[in-house]
Amino acid sequence: MTFLITLVIAVGAFIAYRSSLGQADRRPVGSVALLAAIAFALISVGQCFTIIPAGNIGVVDFFGTVSANTLKAGINPVNPLARVIKMSVKTQEMKEVMDVPSKEGLTVQLEVSILYHLNPDKAADVYKTVGEDYESVILEPQFRSVTRGVTASFEAKALYTSEREHLSMLILKEVGAATEARGITVENAPLRRVGLPPGLTQSIETKLQAEQESQRMQFVLMKEKQEADRKRIEAQGISDFQKIVVQGISDQLLRWKGIEATEKIATSANAKVIIIGAGKDGLPLILDTK
Repeated sequence: MTFLITLVIAVGAFIAYRSSLGQADRRPVGSVALLAAIAFALISVGQCFTIIPAGNIGVVDFFGTVSANTLKAGINPVNPLARVIKMSVKTQEMKEVMDVPSKEGLTVQLEVSILYHLNPDKAADVYKTVGEDYESVILEPQFRSVTRGVTASFEAKALYTSEREHLSMLILKEVGAATEARGITVENAPLRRVGLPPGLTQSIETKLQAEQESQRMQFVLMKEKQEADRKRIEAQGISDFQKIVVQGISDQLLRWKGIEATEKIATSANAKVIIIGAGKDGLPLILDTK
């Protein structure tokens, strides 16, 4: 519509300019008409091009006929009579705070997000079948329905423990399966916050603390058992060593070791050691004068 209006104005201004030629008293009017004709002509030419911002895609709607060929980011030539709808293909976030049921029938407040983006290859189909407000028509109802359905199969404590990661993956899988064919790709569905009833929260925390204490005691008992086994093995090794030593020591061995020690003392330069007489085993007595 803008193209037609500016084109008509440009043509009218140009006609006014032509009609002022040859008439001296109308030259100022002709000059203004010429400038107006040029300006509106440029605006009309500009309507033949459109700029698609980065992270967006253009859908061309020509009086209700939607082209299957979408426009990429950048400057694109376009039919000036067509309407170009710019749709974002960036990753977007949808946040929901909802009261969901648990397996026990409790009501849990859940704050969850979903990250998604429009599939560029299906942007034209989404516009034709759903429109620009596809999030509220397709994604939001599916997101809420799937989340409530998934949490209904989990106990409340699962939303408070490591099971929440499994819950998040199930939401992602089911929402993705429901929206992928409609042109919306779901990337992630992180759980932001889980609000349980105060009494239930305290009970879960108490139970978790008891379980952790039980696991800690099991670890302590296992460690003590391992230490007892180590000491038993060490004692057995010392006992075996002593038996071997006792069996290997004899009077002849002791005398031989004594002779070796006497020889070393005899060759020592230490003047404070005196060797006199002999002991009951026939070995010298060694006296230290210090």
